[in-house]
Amino acid sequence: MSTVSRRPALTPRQLTRTGERLSFVYLERCTVHRDANAITAQDAEGTTHIPSATIGTLLLGPGTRVTHQAMSVLGETGAAVCWVGEHGVRYYASGRALSRSSALMEAQARQWANPRNRLAVARTMYRLRFPDEDPAGLTRHELLGREGKRVKECYRTEAARTGVPWRGRRYTPGDFTSGDAVNQAITAAAQCMYGIAHAVVTSLGCSPALGFIHSGHELSFVLDVADLYKTEIGIPLAFDVAAQDEDDVGPRTRRALRDRINETSLLNRCVDDIKRLLLPETAGSTHPGGDSEGDRDVVTLHSDRGHQVASGINYDGPEGYGDESW
Repeated sequence: MSTVSRRPALTPRQLTRTGERLSFVYLERCTVHRDANAITAQDAEGTTHIPSATIGTLLLGPGTRVTHQAMSVLGETGAAVCWVGEHGVRYYASGRALSRSSALMEAQARQWANPRNRLAVARTMYRLRFPDEDPAGLTRHELLGREGKRVKECYRTEAARTGVPWRGRRYTPGDFTSGDAVNQAITAAAQCMYGIAHAVVTSLGCSPALGFIHSGHELSFVLDVADLYKTEIGIPLAFDVAAQDEDDVGPRTRRALRDRINETSLLNRCVDDIKRLLLPETAGSTHPGGDSEGDRDVVTLHSDRGHQVASGINYDGPEGYGDESW
């Protein structure tokens, strides 16, 4: 029997197609190890084998330990690994991106670098949040004003619906308990949504820093994505939690949001929305994570006039084509 160190690395042709993988596998309170080309999750109840090539993103929750060999096989099979809070609610760190393609990152950079495109993406984000209103023609300052007005309306509407008194948004950074119960719930929900958005943005290979509404922070794009679901999910859920009881608001909000995420398949929706924002011309053409043109494991070289040519070729030969470079 060959040892792990002697096993050849898997090639892209041998790997399970992205569209056929499990989007996310969550593990907690176990030791993750390797057995051949599978990873194992061992806890007090026994050992579970998971074929590593079927994993899109592995989420490591509280109480997990992972061995070097497990990380090695996950890297070989192209799986992303994220260290998260309970049920993926918080994001702490990650390994590689799920996609081997730089298509989304390059699209994000192109959209961000062009001021007109950057404003167009910001308007699309507004339209995703408030589909009953057309932001076409609005300036950035007008977008910010409209967004602020709609958020205030959401607070008033949820207060009337739940009967929770609303005295305005109050949050002191570093002092979670300074606000009343509903403000604590809103803060807890926002922090959870930031963690969720961060995990998805990173697994797709996008830059967390290149934001279209937020700017100047390493998580600007994460804040953009998280805000897409603020008035639809985060704020209503926070008022529901505060209406039930004023004790243990933070933990109850995180648990309630965890359940809502699972019920609504929010992680898959995040993937859809990010692709729609950055690659609008291909939106809806494939299922998230499917084998679209941007998901292929292909390396090309930049040429003139925006064209790309095949890599692995020495272009010093006749008419620019010669022998392979290696």
